[in-house]
Amino acid sequence: MMAERERTVSELAEPFDMSLAAISKHIKVLERARFVERRVNGRTHICSLNTQSLSRATEWLRFYEKFWSNRFDLLESELLKAKKKEH
Repeated sequence: MMAERERTVSELAEPFDMSLAAISKHIKVLERARFVERRVNGRTHICSLNTQSLSRATEWLRFYEKFWSNRFDLLESELLKAKKKEH
């Protein structure tokens, strides 16, 4: 939802069967991870994505995706070899 535009905590909570307090706790976790930024305008809390942090996280995940994909490819190859030896 925040990829489209900034959202209030109420807007973020709307589609879920959760209290505002519960949603706020989830948002705080994302804030601590620096994926979300929150600003307060009166009593309204407005959340937006921190695209810079998300980009860094994506880069990190891509590195490990390549690492594990290569490992799983090797494992699959070895399993196929072992299966052929059995038959």
